[in-house]
Amino acid sequence: MKAVIVMAILATFGLIFLRYSRNKDMKRFLIALGSFILIITLGITGNITRPVIPFFLAHIVLIVFAWLGLLYYMLRDRYVWWLIFSPAVTLVLFVVWSLIAGSRYEDIWSRIF
Repeated sequence: MKAVIVMAILATFGLIFLRYSRNKDMKRFLIALGSFILIITLGITGNITRPVIPFFLAHIVLIVFAWLGLLYYMLRDRYVWWLIFSPAVTLVLFVVWSLIAGSRYEDIWSRIF
């Protein structure tokens, strides 16, 4: 499974550079590369939601949709910003829920800060 994830990351990174080498459009390149780095960052920080399985599964599904939204931008040139930023919703909901629910997830603050 990890090999598939690494191959998908490398393929997307290669596709971004391939599109730039053909079009030489710096704006599209920077938007795609920035969105790709954002999706990777949100995927890594999503591990804080692992103690609560529903949040974690929702986060993984939204990461996949965000990645598909990035591919849609690269192929169709339509930026669907709400789809790319959607994994941040599960992180915010998890932090808010841990502030409300309290004691079981207080150790996440030591991971964040």
